[in-house]
Amino acid sequence: MNRMRLCLLFLSFAFLSACGSGSDTPLAAPNIQTSLLAYGIPVKFYVGVTQLNQGITFNATLCGPLTPVASSSPQYLAYSCTPTGTGPLVFTATDVNGHVLVTKNYTIPDPQVTMVTSLGTVVFDLNPNAAPNTVNNFLAYVNSGFYSNLIFHRVIPGFVVQGGGFTSGMNPVTPKYATINLETPNGLSNTMGTLAMARTSDPNSATSQFFVNLVDNSSTLDYQNSTSPGYAVFGTVSSGMDVINQIAAVKTTTVGSYSDVPVTDVTITSMTRTQ
Repeated sequence: MNRMRLCLLFLSFAFLSACGSGSDTPLAAPNIQTSLLAYGIPVKFYVGVTQLNQGITFNATLCGPLTPVASSSPQYLAYSCTPTGTGPLVFTATDVNGHVLVTKNYTIPDPQVTMVTSLGTVVFDLNPNAAPNTVNNFLAYVNSGFYSNLIFHRVIPGFVVQGGGFTSGMNPVTPKYATINLETPNGLSNTMGTLAMARTSDPNSATSQFFVNLVDNSSTLDYQNSTSPGYAVFGTVSSGMDVINQIAAVKTTTVGSYSDVPVTDVTITSMTRTQ
């Protein structure tokens, strides 16, 4: 066994007796690398050692439990977890006495979805810290390709544009997943340019339909009390509000029992996660 390899571990902020010698030697901090960091997607941390001293443990904030996984390099140990939030993530190594030996700071960005429509492209930034179940539900629909070729079926200038539930001709689509519980109040408000979930009179009935607020609708759509629980905001338009306003300006009509339906279809060509 290579005795020097056993020394080049995580005791990086102390002076230790070098293996096989009587002198004190400062040890360099190990190289720590990661795969792509993204909310809800397993990430790997690569630690630049091949063996660990007994009792050394790892932790990563904003993450589920760290588990050892196969490494692509013989010079690194690899650990994996799934980020459960966004913002600062701190990776730490701790010795058997609870002393922090190494820290490395990262950032988990907000998940981002790009929607291509027949009138242009819109980018949504999602907020899983405030509305995790709603974001996870929306991403599941996005990742499954559910929204492709659906239309914006409800357009009310000065209020909202709504889509995600019908194909051309106002043919309803069957939701792919179960309904979700309403996440209000969550600190987010139905202000202009925010993304929220549509629902029926049942607060816990949202599935795939979403809407974008064209104006500040906080006084009418936000949580008021248990009998007026509002509509859950879970993201914002980060670019393409001009496209949303173009959608809001189209001519509408009544189709059967549905009002405020665009005369000419505004079609969602694709919806993909881009961050």
